[in-house]
Amino acid sequence: MCPHRSGGISEMSLADRLAALLMKPAADREKQNIVWNMIGSFCYAFASMVLSFLVMRIAGDDDGGIFAFGYSTFGQQMFLVAYFGLRPFQITDGKGEYRFGDYLLHRCLTCALAVAAGAGYLLLGGYTVRKALIIFLLVCYKVIDGFADVYESEFQRQGHLHLTGKSNAFRTILSVTVFLTALLAGRQLVFACGAAVAAQAAGVWLFDVSVIRRLPSVDTGRDWSRLRPLTGAAALLFVSVFLDFYIFSAAKYAIDANMDNAASGYFNIIFMPTSVINLAAGFVIRPVLTYLTDAWTGRDFAAFRRLLRRISALIAVLGIAAAALAWFAGRPVLGIMERLLGDGYAGSLVRYHVPFVMVVLGGVFYAILNLYYYVLVILRRQDVIFGIYVVMTAAAAVAAPAMVRRGGIGGAAFAYLMLMAVMAAGFTGGALNRVRAGERADSRGIMKNEWHGDGDRDL
Repeated sequence: MCPHRSGGISEMSLADRLAALLMKPAADREKQNIVWNMIGSFCYAFASMVLSFLVMRIAGDDDGGIFAFGYSTFGQQMFLVAYFGLRPFQITDGKGEYRFGDYLLHRCLTCALAVAAGAGYLLLGGYTVRKALIIFLLVCYKVIDGFADVYESEFQRQGHLHLTGKSNAFRTILSVTVFLTALLAGRQLVFACGAAVAAQAAGVWLFDVSVIRRLPSVDTGRDWSRLRPLTGAAALLFVSVFLDFYIFSAAKYAIDANMDNAASGYFNIIFMPTSVINLAAGFVIRPVLTYLTDAWTGRDFAAFRRLLRRISALIAVLGIAAAALAWFAGRPVLGIMERLLGDGYAGSLVRYHVPFVMVVLGGVFYAILNLYYYVLVILRRQDVIFGIYVVMTAAAAVAAPAMVRRGGIGGAAFAYLMLMAVMAAGFTGGALNRVRAGERADSRGIMKNEWHGDGDRDL
C-alpha cells in the first residue's frame, strides 16, 4: 500500500499534467493556502453530513442505516486507527526529526492494522454477509482517506497547505460523485461502495502521490528503526482520540447492536446538528487558544481566567440559543427532512423531536468539553485527560447499551446527552482545579514542569 516512485512515464503523463496544474503558484501564497484549506474542509464536512441522508433517500431506510453506521461510525473509528493521531506531530516537525518516508512507512502499517481490525470486528460481530461486506468496503474507503492524510500532512509541513485543501476537495468530489452515480444507476449499495473505494484510491494517486513527487524537498527515505520512537511519540494521543470517538459514538454502536438497521439511519439524521455545533465551536475556540497559551505561560492568571470566562459564556449563550431553536423549530425542520426523504417517510422523524433536542444539548456539552480539553492540553495535563477518557469509556460501554435497550432511539439520545454532560463536567472541573493549583504554586514561588512541559498536541 505504499505506492512511490513506480510506473512508466507514459502511464504517469496524465497524472503529471494534473499535478503541474494543482501546483500552479498563486500571487498570494498565504491567501491561496487559506482559501483552499477552507474549500477542502467544507467539501469533506458537507459530504460527511449529507451522504447518509442521500443514501436513505435513494436506497431506503435499511440500507441508509447500514451506510450511516459503516461510514460515520465504525469506518471513522478505523480511520482513527490508520491516522494514529500523527498529523499534529508531522505538521509541526519543522526540524525534520523524521523524514516523509518514515511517516509514510508508519502509515502503511497503521492502515494495514486498521483493515485487519475492521475485518476481525466484522467477522466476530454476527452481521449478515451483505451488511459485513458493505461496512468493510466503507472501512477501506475511510482507511484510504487516512492514508491520504500522510501526504496532505506533508504538504502542510512543506508550506503547501493549498495542496492539502485541493486534495481534500477533489478527492471528496470525485469519490462522492462516483458513489452517487453508481448508486443511482444500479440501486445496489455494495456496488456503489466498491466504486467509491476505487475512486478514492484513484484520487489519492492523482491528487497526492503524483503531486508530492514534484516537491523537491520531500525526503522519501525510510528507516525501520524510526518506527518505534515515532509510535511512542503519538501513542497516548492516539489512544485518547480513539476513546474520545468511541464515547462520542457509543449510542450509535448500541443502536447497531440492539436495534434494526433503519434505526441507525434515523438516529444519524437527528445527530446531524452535532457536526454544525462542532464546526461553530471550532470557529469560537481555535482563534483564542494562542492567547490562552500565552497568558498561562506568561503567568498572567487574571487574563487567562478572564478570557476563559468569556469564551465559556459565549459557548453557553450559543448553546442555549441552539437548544431553544431545536425545541421551537425542530419539529418543522424534521418535517421538511421527511418530505425530502420521500412520501414513505411521513412521520418517521417528527416523532423524534425530543431526542433531537437532547442530541443538540449533548452537542453543546461536547463543545464545552472541547474548550476545557484544550485548557488541560495548555496546562500539559494529558494524564487528567487520559484518566477521564478511560473512566468515561467504561461508563459508555455499560450505559449506552442499557439505555438503548430500554428506550430505543430516545434512550440513545439520552445516553449521548448524559455522557457528554458528565464528560464536560469532568474536563471543566479537572481544568479549573489544575488552574487553581498552578496559581497556588506560583504564589509560593514553586515552578513545576507543567508550565513548560513537553507536548506535541497541535493547538
